[in-house]
Amino acid sequence: MSAAERFERLPTAAKLLLILTAVLLPIGVALAWLGETGIGQADKALAGRNEEWARSAVQSIESLIARNALALRVAAAGAFHNPRADLCATAADALATTPAISRNFALRSPSGDLLCTNGAFVPKEANPLVAPGDIRAWIDPNGREVDVRVGVAGGMATASVPATEIRNAAKDSGAPVKFVEIRDGETVLGLIPADDPKGDLAVSEWPISNGNLKIRVGMAHEQITTGDRLILLLPLLMWVLAAIVTWFLVTRLLIRPLRRLERAVIAYRPGEGRLELPRKLGPSTEIQELRDAFGRTIDRVEESDRETGAALEGQRRLVREVHHRVKNNLQVVASLLNIHGRSAGTSDARDAYVGISRRVGALSIVHRNHFAEMEENRGIALRPLVTELAAELRATAPETARGLRIDLELDSLNTTQDVAVAVAFLITEIIEFAMLNAPQDSIELALRRTSELTGRLTLGSPVLRPENDEEPEKLQFERIVSGLAKQLRSPLDRKLGRYSVDLPVFPSD
Repeated sequence: MSAAERFERLPTAAKLLLILTAVLLPIGVALAWLGETGIGQADKALAGRNEEWARSAVQSIESLIARNALALRVAAAGAFHNPRADLCATAADALATTPAISRNFALRSPSGDLLCTNGAFVPKEANPLVAPGDIRAWIDPNGREVDVRVGVAGGMATASVPATEIRNAAKDSGAPVKFVEIRDGETVLGLIPADDPKGDLAVSEWPISNGNLKIRVGMAHEQITTGDRLILLLPLLMWVLAAIVTWFLVTRLLIRPLRRLERAVIAYRPGEGRLELPRKLGPSTEIQELRDAFGRTIDRVEESDRETGAALEGQRRLVREVHHRVKNNLQVVASLLNIHGRSAGTSDARDAYVGISRRVGALSIVHRNHFAEMEENRGIALRPLVTELAAELRATAPETARGLRIDLELDSLNTTQDVAVAVAFLITEIIEFAMLNAPQDSIELALRRTSELTGRLTLGSPVLRPENDEEPEKLQFERIVSGLAKQLRSPLDRKLGRYSVDLPVFPSD
């Protein structure tokens, strides 16, 4: 099936939707591409803003650690420059003039030996050793601060930057951070825990202090909201809405009323009442006019059907009357033949009258059955016809064949009048021949359906012999039954004691 044929079979609403889609699809694709591009650019802008905020927080933390390291280096260098004085006191005096700097520190020799401490600083391990001019930073083992060690000429200085100060530095950057932690290998110092650990955060990692520490910063994962997407995709949504609204209006105002009208017309059955068409079919005046046109057409068709039915009924009555008169006339002829046969002077004449009477009676039986079956228009039912014909033949049998037995095996088959006449005459000829030549033998008569459109008539009697016989009576009998079989358009199947012929019948119900 081609695409055009498949399109023709679609409902009108589907066709309209496809046409609208095909016409507006290029515009929709362009609008969708522009909207998607705008959404992508907006997402990139939000991601860039988050990155700038994270960088600002990291720089604030790194600046805090760097200030502490620089102040500690200056104070330690001054203390080691005057080794005779109290080293830690000299360094503390130098740090006192620098604001927002940790004053908890320890001084060590170049080999790592502890020289002195200041404030609440708790000395830890001597490692790592830091050369002059170098800086090292790590997370304090207590997990509450970051240790910074600087190398100067004459020794090393170690200070602690509390986690609270680092946290404040991150917040003071102005960045809306949701999560901050510092990592030193496997050690983690959490500064700002995430409100929802499974929440949608954009987490980035930043190295500081020459890579000694890594700061992980989490920002709210901001994206284009649904409202923003709707605004950006508004042209595309308008196209989709226009197609849907058009389809809906056509379906509701056109297709649905037409389908209601179609169902009403399909539900109409001639002769079972007036055609009831729906009164409310929407605002379309064309559909209302179509409904009225349907009503007028059906009224004219019903009027024509009534006139045709009346004419057909008159014709049916006439045909019934004709068949009735033919049947009566044939019965009158049969009665006259019987009367004249009884007054015939010779036995041959009486037998001739009786033979003619049997054939006229068979024809009369066919007309009577045809008259009974006319109302159903199913042709002539062969089963009651053959049963009545067998009874009639036994009733008119000669004295020598009064005890003749006819065994019937009949299916319910229907056929035309022409076939019924040929069957009646064929049965009459064969049974008469049997009753006159072998009155003491029974006769088997069978009628069976062999297919949807054919049946088989079989008559059995010992007197039926297919071999050639020179007797004039037998030769005439064979010519007659052969001729009747030709009327059925089927050859006569002759077997010893059984003659069969196929005949056309109507299909079964």
